[in-house]
Amino acid sequence: MKTHLSRLFSEFLRSEQASGFVLILCTIASLGMANSSFGAGYADFWHTKIGFETGSLALKHSIGHWINDGLMAIFFLLIGLEIERELYVGELSDRKNAVLPVFAAVGGMLVPALCHFLLNRGTETQSGIAIPMATDIAFALGILALLGNRIPLSLKIFLTALAIIDDLGAIVIIALFYGGDFSLFYFTLAGGTFMGLLALNRLGVNRLSVYIVSGVFLWYFMLNSGIHATLAGVLLAFAVPFRKGDEKSPSYRLQHFLHKPVAFIIMPIFALANTGIVLAENWVEGLATLNSLGIFTGLYIGKPLGIVLFCLLAVGMGLSRLPGEVSWRHIVGAGFLGGIGFTMSIFISLLAFVNPETVGYAKTTVLLSSLLSALTGFLILHTSTTGKTVDPDPPGHSPRGASE
Repeated sequence: MKTHLSRLFSEFLRSEQASGFVLILCTIASLGMANSSFGAGYADFWHTKIGFETGSLALKHSIGHWINDGLMAIFFLLIGLEIERELYVGELSDRKNAVLPVFAAVGGMLVPALCHFLLNRGTETQSGIAIPMATDIAFALGILALLGNRIPLSLKIFLTALAIIDDLGAIVIIALFYGGDFSLFYFTLAGGTFMGLLALNRLGVNRLSVYIVSGVFLWYFMLNSGIHATLAGVLLAFAVPFRKGDEKSPSYRLQHFLHKPVAFIIMPIFALANTGIVLAENWVEGLATLNSLGIFTGLYIGKPLGIVLFCLLAVGMGLSRLPGEVSWRHIVGAGFLGGIGFTMSIFISLLAFVNPETVGYAKTTVLLSSLLSALTGFLILHTSTTGKTVDPDPPGHSPRGASE
């Protein structure tokens, strides 16, 4: 039985696949610049402060800070919109379809975190426990795109759903454990703004500009509350009206608009700003630190182990079954692709540590672990039984939810 995808999901899939290739090029360029004669100027550029300060209103930060706390909020807005769509009319709206990627995502978060914790318990790098928990959707789908029709389309859906749930887990962890000094005043303002947006939703207000402008205030209040500002993107996503989920839906229109800017502008800029790692003469020694070993074992061993074990648990308990044309070898391959942490893992590294050397070692380990995971997953899936795919946007096929 052929798997049919909604137009919006197909667009999301294509943009994420292409974005993976762009991210690879940006990472190579960033590493090259950082380790060239222009390295010092390249690093200084991202530390250049821009903005303004007037009285109690202060919005002057480094370019890197604007990217990680500002542009990434837009990235999380898109992720939030995709999570919402999946929950209402996507793969996660059906319990049987949702159980397997949910179990896989939980295993893919718990086991890597345990790997890091066992190696770093009681040390100053224990705060990096969440680094190997995340999966980079763009890179993972980019690798699947290289495999073409060898891979069943249902496996792509499974991996996408897994990565989305992974991101949701990472969002919760960032909100709970990686904030700054807590401000009850600004947190109350953020909470009030969010409740106001929900009220507008319930009252039937569909004008996107109202939600976007209010979202900017929500972001500012969250930025100053001590809870990471990117959470504002997710909250805004769930406040924007979903309605029937068709092309007239505010949520649909915003998600459609954000796809390409996020995939081809925001994510590449993030990669350029955060992967400019200067490889010191002793960078190999840095890979032997407990934190680096925790990240590596978490991403390369913990991820596939957790994903496969929890999938076996779900199927063994009769809660779910493997999607059509998907074999256990496919699940193992997808498990290794889940070990491509990249964007989210680097992002959490920036939040977890203050010491530049520790951050540098963490980034390097994330890149190397992600590369090895990608290669291993690719080889496993490349030698798997050839699957058949369908046109992700069949002629005449209307978006799922338009008639629901």
